[in-house]
Amino acid sequence: MLKLAQRMGRAKPSAIMAVAEKAKALKAAGRDIISFSIGVPNFLPGPHVYAAAAASLQKDSGQYGSNRGADALLDAFLLHIEAVGLTGYTRANCSTGIGAKHVLYSLAEALLDEGDTLAYAVPYWTTYADIAEIVGAKSLQLPCPASQNYKLTPAQLEAALATKPKVFLFNNPSNPTGMVYTREEVSALADVVARYPDTWIITDDIYNRMVFDGLGYHNFVHFRPELRDRVIFVDSLSKTYGMPGWRVGFIAGPESVAKAVTTLNSNHITNIPEVVTAAGVAALSGPQDVPTQKNAEFQAKRDQVMAVMNAIPGLICPRPQGAFYVFPDISCAFGKSHGGMKINNDVDFCNALLEAKGVACVPGSAFGEPKSLRISYTCPTPQLAPGLQRFQEFFAELT
Repeated sequence: MLKLAQRMGRAKPSAIMAVAEKAKALKAAGRDIISFSIGVPNFLPGPHVYAAAAASLQKDSGQYGSNRGADALLDAFLLHIEAVGLTGYTRANCSTGIGAKHVLYSLAEALLDEGDTLAYAVPYWTTYADIAEIVGAKSLQLPCPASQNYKLTPAQLEAALATKPKVFLFNNPSNPTGMVYTREEVSALADVVARYPDTWIITDDIYNRMVFDGLGYHNFVHFRPELRDRVIFVDSLSKTYGMPGWRVGFIAGPESVAKAVTTLNSNHITNIPEVVTAAGVAALSGPQDVPTQKNAEFQAKRDQVMAVMNAIPGLICPRPQGAFYVFPDISCAFGKSHGGMKINNDVDFCNALLEAKGVACVPGSAFGEPKSLRISYTCPTPQLAPGLQRFQEFFAELT
């Protein structure tokens, strides 16, 4: 009997997309569903992006493009990252991919041999664990519960790096928690990283322009410039510019790593299409009023969501300062029931919430933290208050 490759037994479909599909099916069946599930920004880029894409079609070459990425796109990205203090990089330090997820997978292929270890904090974005399994790497998961604001401590990182993992993957701002590491916290972690030269560092920081409260974005190389030789910065157009479907991801890092990703591109994707490249250049180098406005709106929505989280007895929810997520610890509901449905865990909670109130959230176990769930508050503004009210009512009705 013919069989698939063994790695397919390790590959899993996205848990986030599974929740989104279930909510979509219920909505199609006539249910009034409010989705707090999928992490899409739910806004569109500025008109200049579409104008650039349309103009590119009028002069389409019909040819293959660069495996690394078009010079204009790389130059726009370099100017973009200079704005957050990542200076001194050149085109040779950069490469592109079909979204940040593709870039991360390419980095896993480039850096991790079978049996190598990938270290990362928990809660984590679901793809981290999935990619590690597909490439045959081991995951060293570092628990960061709500009691420590879902943040990695220097002591935890010290203990992890002492075991010499091949790669340490750091996510700031965080998906799924929305937490942002302060200047002092990133500096302290950078000091630890500097003591362990045998580990590559990937900073998955695609929400670096979505930071609230004047906190600012900080990277290890800001405090330890010598780490440039092994820190790989990952970015994307998806969240900042409302362009998740356009699929453009970037890296900036050591030349050897950028070259490796470019080589993989030559086998995987060849190049990013011309029309997408034109849109990407326009997004990065054109007016920034849309992302600036949306960041302010997301901060206001964060405040609206946190007002409800703080009003629910027993619920623990560290206050996020970036991205567009909150990640409440809902374990106070475990052992209770709603409408005859017993809630033993996060999956039971989310299923009951969806069935009873028509509110879709992603169980925390999808992110390695089964005491919690993720709320993405990017739904249309008129839906946010009713969705939060249903969420609060659900808790009030638990017995």
